[in-house]
Amino acid sequence: MPPKKSITLTEAELRLMKILWARGESAVGELVAAMPEALAYNSVLTTIRILEQKGYVRHRQEGRAFLYSPCVAEQEAGRSEVRHMMQRFFGNSREKLLLSLLGDDEVTAEELQRLKEAIAAAADDRAGDEL
Repeated sequence: MPPKKSITLTEAELRLMKILWARGESAVGELVAAMPEALAYNSVLTTIRILEQKGYVRHRQEGRAFLYSPCVAEQEAGRSEVRHMMQRFFGNSREKLLLSLLGDDEVTAEELQRLKEAIAAAADDRAGDEL
């Protein structure tokens, strides 16, 4: 039985997606040239095809070349990854996830302040929606 397809991004896939998000539509050769480390053309082509199967990129043909572009925004991909992690490790509980993050000794006072402000703003938004 083949392994279940993952909707999450591997490290190699994420590196390519970051380039596509920054550059926009690109040919495989352009992606190879933009990679910070040397990677074979065929490796990039294989990875971009996997990303297309996962629904992260699409292509269009221009002449003989395929041009690839992201069809999932970076922010949405990040949300999807967080939801996946929340389901796997925190029983789909946002509260458990946030409490885990807040229990991290590396959280700064500035970060905590921004979190408080974001929570207050979200609460205000919810109160406004209920009216």
